[in-house]
Amino acid sequence: MGMSVGEVAGGVTTFLPADLDEIRLVHRAQRGDRRAFEQLYRQHVGRIHATCFRLCAGRLDLAEDATQEAFISAWRALPNFAERSRFGTWLHRIAVNTVLQRDRPRARHLELSEKDSPTTPDRTVHDSAPALDLEAAIAALPGGARHVLVLVALCGYSHEECAEFLGIAVGTSKAQLNRARRLLTERLGLETP
Repeated sequence: MGMSVGEVAGGVTTFLPADLDEIRLVHRAQRGDRRAFEQLYRQHVGRIHATCFRLCAGRLDLAEDATQEAFISAWRALPNFAERSRFGTWLHRIAVNTVLQRDRPRARHLELSEKDSPTTPDRTVHDSAPALDLEAAIAALPGGARHVLVLVALCGYSHEECAEFLGIAVGTSKAQLNRARRLLTERLGLETP
């Protein structure tokens, strides 16, 4: 069992009750208990769907498909879950990989269209309203910048992990994050004088 599951106090690993409950559910699900997996699904579906939604540029239909596909993949791969990380982290990686694999066939097309698209959205009368729509601004980011922002800034992955997920260099991950932050600042009108 991985050390990430509990805390180390004086060389002894202690487990939080919620961690133990989840470990028990995982073990039951690994033995084919669908009810246990359903409980794991309920515990994690919100965060998984939110991540898929952001990675899919706010496309609810794509996010729902990716979420469902991620849980199906997790069910199939569950016997191989070795507890080197928390179940939620493992599940999160499956979801991210699911979205990225779905995007790969379109990635070349997106790269070409990003070069032709403006870096700032068209302004409308509604843009002057004081409400800031962060989700819409994230969805409007170019694919590479959006993926890095979601993975690093929102999901907490390191640039090294993000680079591995996306098949890019660590420096490119850092550059894309800076680009995403700059574009969000511009789009949300948060520029400082």
